[in-house]
Amino acid sequence: MIIDCHGHFTTAPPQLAEWRDRQIAASEGRGPVPDPAELVITDDDLRAAIEGNQLRLMDERGSDLTIFSPRASFMAHHVGDFAVSSVWARICNDLVHRVAGLHPGRFAMGAMLPQSPGVDPATCLPELTRAVEELDAVTVNLNPDPSGGRWTAPPLTDRSWYPLYEAMVAYDIPAMIHVSTSCNPAFHTTGAHYLNADTTAFMQLLQGDLFADFPTLRFVVPHGGGAVPYHWGRFRGLAMALGRPDPEALLDNVFFDTCVYHQPGIDLLTRVVPSRSVLFASEMIGAVRDIDPRTGHHFDDTKRYVDATPHLSDEERAAVYSGNALRVYPRLAARLAAAGR
Repeated sequence: MIIDCHGHFTTAPPQLAEWRDRQIAASEGRGPVPDPAELVITDDDLRAAIEGNQLRLMDERGSDLTIFSPRASFMAHHVGDFAVSSVWARICNDLVHRVAGLHPGRFAMGAMLPQSPGVDPATCLPELTRAVEELDAVTVNLNPDPSGGRWTAPPLTDRSWYPLYEAMVAYDIPAMIHVSTSCNPAFHTTGAHYLNADTTAFMQLLQGDLFADFPTLRFVVPHGGGAVPYHWGRFRGLAMALGRPDPEALLDNVFFDTCVYHQPGIDLLTRVVPSRSVLFASEMIGAVRDIDPRTGHHFDDTKRYVDATPHLSDEERAAVYSGNALRVYPRLAARLAAAGR
């Protein structure tokens, strides 16, 4: 089995964006607040959005199941207030849950949280609970910067985050560390802000003792870990200078995905990071959608790179493709086991 741990509903029917535009306009005083009941998306709309896009590419590229969450750039936690984010998160999570229900065995749900700048993270607990208990979510996306590129939130090791971590541990679910749209013109959303956040989150974890308090807490750092594998020596040296453990000590709790879009990047990732801490992912139809003219294949067809890297044995490659995901996402593992897969 090949499990892609990083997929987003980037091809949602246009009605979703149209409703969101109205919600944003209302939050800025430019119109009435739209009723969620006014958003009508049929099952046929969802099938059309998925079957010719993510599902088609999964079949073509040979992946079996995708952990699927709302579009990351659409989370936009900096828009409006907590009430705006709460309604928006519920709508997006419900749609992803419906996609998973329409294609059982091919998609597992990941949920967004209704985060809002300056608002206590504990306010996200009701939606986290609903996502796990009612929508069968196997993970959540956690935004370390709800301000959208202004970085006003405390580090992930701050105790204000602890209520979310306590719930994650109780439900035995991981979080993917994933920011959303940048409203800071200095940071391009997918080319700078995403990768900056991956790197920043890892450094925050290196500086703190979070996993002493939560030894079973698990984070997936996407996009290959940002700069982390490339600068592993820097992080090792900084850990020594700060009197912190070697960064490899984090790798029972922190995992990196393979959303790296060229062969040398995957080769470096799999050489530097132990295979037990690497999860297969593509983030297909995401930030990079074109065909690489040097290879003739889509940049985000990451299975080709993982297949070709010389740094993995057959056993290690199997762990990257599914074994590690089944450890990191035990609710997914239980569901697949119950289905005889």
